[in-house]
Amino acid sequence: MPIDLREIEQAFAEADCLATAQEVAAAVTRMAAEITARLKGTNPIIFCVMNGALVLSGRLISQLDFPLEVSYLHATRYGHRLNGSLLDWRVRPTQDLRGRVVLVLDDILDEGHTLAAIIDYFRDQGVAAVHTAVLVHKLHQRKATPGMRADVTGLEIEDRYLFGSGMDYKGYWRNADGIYALKGH
Repeated sequence: MPIDLREIEQAFAEADCLATAQEVAAAVTRMAAEITARLKGTNPIIFCVMNGALVLSGRLISQLDFPLEVSYLHATRYGHRLNGSLLDWRVRPTQDLRGRVVLVLDDILDEGHTLAAIIDYFRDQGVAAVHTAVLVHKLHQRKATPGMRADVTGLEIEDRYLFGSGMDYKGYWRNADGIYALKGH
């Protein structure tokens, strides 16, 4: 089914801005300081969860002033749909992870099923420690595990359909500088 770009443009035009570009930038800087305090000297591998964490990773990694490796993985539940339940591993890590410190960067912690599966995968690979960082923690009570949180969080945002700063609307608007909520959601 082809995408109607007018509908995609209208979604952005009607969206509510919940975090400005400046607020996102400040959150990323705070995250970098907290990650540096936690992981400096641990020789971590930082995994970007594609595609959502691509924008966050680019903004954040350049602010980490210590030796690290960067890699990626691709696991998703949504594709271009607005919701979904099955985890689709598109690209798994290829490194030997035994005994390594891992940091998983993701765009959002919504219900947390994807992040929980990724954490379990890394633990099964024998990592020394797995840490998590997300730009957005969505505020609601539907977490995979009650009270689930990432180790480092940039912003807490209300329970609406979000896009921008790496999060997408039907595959679009990851490039929007702030964080937006879809009208009516």
